[in-house]
Amino acid sequence: MHEGQRDNGTSPLEFLLLGMSDGPSLQTLPFILLLVIYTVTVFGNILIVVLVVADQHLHTPMYFFLGNLSSLETCYSSTILPQLLASFLTRNKTISAHSCMAQFYFFSSFAATECYLLAAMSYDRYLAICQPLLYGSLMTWKVSLQLAAASWLGGLLLFAVLTFLLSQLQFCGPKAIDHFFCDFAPLLELSCGDTRVLTQVALIFGFLDVVFPFLFTLTSYVFIIVAILRISSHMGKHKVFSTCSSHLTVVTVFYGTLIIVYMLPRTACLRQLNKALSFFYTILTPLVNPLIYSLRNREVKEALRKVLRKAKACTQSSW
Repeated sequence: MHEGQRDNGTSPLEFLLLGMSDGPSLQTLPFILLLVIYTVTVFGNILIVVLVVADQHLHTPMYFFLGNLSSLETCYSSTILPQLLASFLTRNKTISAHSCMAQFYFFSSFAATECYLLAAMSYDRYLAICQPLLYGSLMTWKVSLQLAAASWLGGLLLFAVLTFLLSQLQFCGPKAIDHFFCDFAPLLELSCGDTRVLTQVALIFGFLDVVFPFLFTLTSYVFIIVAILRISSHMGKHKVFSTCSSHLTVVTVFYGTLIIVYMLPRTACLRQLNKALSFFYTILTPLVNPLIYSLRNREVKEALRKVLRKAKACTQSSW
């Protein structure tokens, strides 16, 4: 990041995050709401990771990917919510230029990693449902580890390049970011330099990180749905569909809001809607994911009951 004074067209030392609203508003209620959301998000996702590690019945590729997704959601929400909570608590909405770039990098990397992980999970479900006889030989632990590692590395490495290019831009004029976190489009609006190369690179990375995993996931589910429809018995259809319904719900919620947010033009009348939808997929999606998997998945619920029974037994024995 080039540092200096804003007057001569160099980058500012800090930005001002306007948040959900430009004007002054009640701070206490949003702070309490976000604190509850963040606490439940972190607790819920860490609980799923603990269940996957502790219960031997969940030591399968499907739940290995779920554990990775829950770990990711914890990191994902932690890139935005702590800073947002601090701004409500201190009433200071400024963020340093370096912190802004770091927030953009980690948020974007984790979002891209989630796209890859959801694609890997859809491939796992495709093999389990469409190729059940070959599933054990195709989805080995080695393959599962490789897919998870590639998902994390893909997101982290690609966005390191984009973040570096973004940090080289010159920022001038007002330094207020019309968003509640440092996202690509609002930062680009503040630049007074040539952004054509960066925009083209961002489009290429957007295809690699979002469009390609989305199309792969969509294709996998087309084959899965066709395979389910071929099952003659209603009970058989329900049993097979129940193994992927949670993942399909998460995919629909995540990609649905993500696509709408980045397809909407950033006009003045649509900016508040853009922020509201961004709030949904950046803050509420990590919250609802553990709820979806715990409420709709019989094996996760059974693992939770075992942990609660053990905890109750330990408590009683200590007394």
